[in-house]
Amino acid sequence: MSISTVAKNLSTAAIAATVIVLGIGAVAQATVLTFDDIAPISYYDQIPNGYGGFNWDNFYYVNGSSPRVTRTGEDNGRVSGDYVAFNGFGEPSLVSDSIFDFNSAYLAATWNNGLSVTVEGLKSGATLYSKTVVVDTTQPTLVNFDYFGVDELKFTSFGGVEPDYLKEMGGGGTQFALDNFTFNEKATSVPEPTLLPALLSIATLSAGSALRRKQLKQS
Repeated sequence: MSISTVAKNLSTAAIAATVIVLGIGAVAQATVLTFDDIAPISYYDQIPNGYGGFNWDNFYYVNGSSPRVTRTGEDNGRVSGDYVAFNGFGEPSLVSDSIFDFNSAYLAATWNNGLSVTVEGLKSGATLYSKTVVVDTTQPTLVNFDYFGVDELKFTSFGGVEPDYLKEMGGGGTQFALDNFTFNEKATSVPEPTLLPALLSIATLSAGSALRRKQLKQS
């Protein structure tokens, strides 16, 4: 292999190493919101804006171990801990933030078996994704959404039939239960500008040192 070819390969490696260093800040770990780390409550309350870094519109959280929701999807839909989220009054609910990836969540119907839940992923008001799933009151269903680069989610629920044993509780409606909301926040941070020359210099020096060692071996 010629010296020029070695130099070219080393330069490419130096650039790649620099890109890797610069890209470290863009790697984000998945976060799971369980709704168990909000203030403890005996029944239900609104999810406060800022929880998980999001704004929550018409989303509540409920203590699924409460006797008031026994046998409903708010009880059976729990995946971790005592709490799940639900859409107030069965109406559409929104989750919004800056750009993020929505990975997955567990869904269950609160009152109606065969409940349909449509989840839209939007960016700047335009719908990029839409998925409708059918869920029951008896157990949570894991749904993998894989919505990339969205800034808002819209949840809409409809249909289904309330079983007789839940009619006896005097409730009813098209609410759904939501648990283990999993997402990736899009990281936008990069190294400070004053660090970029230093990183490039380190990469260049490393490539130069390797090239000189190659030349000495061939002399």
